[in-house]
Amino acid sequence: MSHTSPATYLVWSIISCILFAFLVFHMWSFDRFKCLRWNNGPYSGAFKRVMTYSYLLSVPLLMTYSIGFAIIKYQQGFIVELDGTIIPKPYILWPESSRRAIFPLMLTFSFGWSMEMITHLEELCFWLFLVNSGSVQQDWFRSWYFRTWIVGSGLAVTYMPLLIILTRSDPLKCEAYMFLGGSLGSLSLTLWFTPILWAFPPFLDSLKSEGVDSATIVRLTKFHELNMIRVVFRFIFVVPFVILGADGVRDHVHINESMLWTDFLTMIAAFGCCISSALTLVIFFPRSVEGEIATKEAARARRRNRSYGGNPTSSFAPDNRYSEYTDNGTPSGGLLGSKQHYSSPSQDHGSPQFLDGKEWDYDTERQMPELHLQPALRPNRRRGEDIEMGGFTGLTEANLSQHNLNRKGTGKLHPMVHNFTSPIDLYSGEPQQTRLTFTRY
Repeated sequence: MSHTSPATYLVWSIISCILFAFLVFHMWSFDRFKCLRWNNGPYSGAFKRVMTYSYLLSVPLLMTYSIGFAIIKYQQGFIVELDGTIIPKPYILWPESSRRAIFPLMLTFSFGWSMEMITHLEELCFWLFLVNSGSVQQDWFRSWYFRTWIVGSGLAVTYMPLLIILTRSDPLKCEAYMFLGGSLGSLSLTLWFTPILWAFPPFLDSLKSEGVDSATIVRLTKFHELNMIRVVFRFIFVVPFVILGADGVRDHVHINESMLWTDFLTMIAAFGCCISSALTLVIFFPRSVEGEIATKEAARARRRNRSYGGNPTSSFAPDNRYSEYTDNGTPSGGLLGSKQHYSSPSQDHGSPQFLDGKEWDYDTERQMPELHLQPALRPNRRRGEDIEMGGFTGLTEANLSQHNLNRKGTGKLHPMVHNFTSPIDLYSGEPQQTRLTFTRY
């Protein structure tokens, strides 16, 4: 703290502000901050609220700690020792107002680090539960993995602030014990997470052999790759603090006396912390570009519908594609054109019927086999306040998951595998039911 240069906290401040800006942008793009509401969907229980708010709270706490110390360090500057060495001004030479800010800022950082360990512990327990669940239809909230997370979270949110409170009389020792205690806790969680990275490829192979849909395989593969990258940056985050903390609690320090090594290790830890936290945000709140485009298209359709007076067919009025109809309901112009002659085969079967001048053959399977190659029509569905536009597409993710659960041969897999979207978007082992809502424009 007092032996590091102001540039280290400036780096922490810049990166934490970038992380906060990315958080705001990602949450806005994700669902326009709807996930921050207290009651967000049918599965916004206590668990999801704790995970959402604890992780999102850790970022502003980290930003407060880094900006606060950056301001103090630049205000105090450097001093020149008798031998001509230039060092940052020690905390004992700081004014009283700056010294009083040391304990609150380090307590803020300890709470933020505790929130991060709660997040990492939940991920560890969740992925262990998912990989080892198999065909056992157990509930996540009744598993021993969930109980482990409860106990570990209580310890994390207790021992980190307690270290700061018990060692606050000596700020240097307080900082050393905070770095050592927090880094050892995070390092243990990261080490326990590495076996999951080795077990996940065989798990994906087993899903493929069970006939799980490709969308679920792609989704889990993406999370696996993000986890591998994130584990690397978590090591970059915690290992420098282990070194600084272990050296700081000793009577004779070596690394902390060198400005080069303290600045280098602290800056490296800043990059590892913020990049791993950004990846955690992407994993916890995964964006669906397809869903975002559908939402934008639905909003445009609603605006276009209102601009033409709310008439269901008036949005097509400028093109005049459906403007003229004959008495029997067939178009006489517009989209098909007036040159086409069509008569429904369901009318008089005694006389020949024509389509574009050709006699209609009632053996449509022989004449028009492409009709059977068309995908099923997906209706419009209401998604909260938004409407997902339908069309000739495949099943949605929710309906596809429900379809896979009803297939034979998928009983060996936990329903959470098919319904998986995020490590915090969890519910009981029962498959999610999708309510279809037909919306007419």
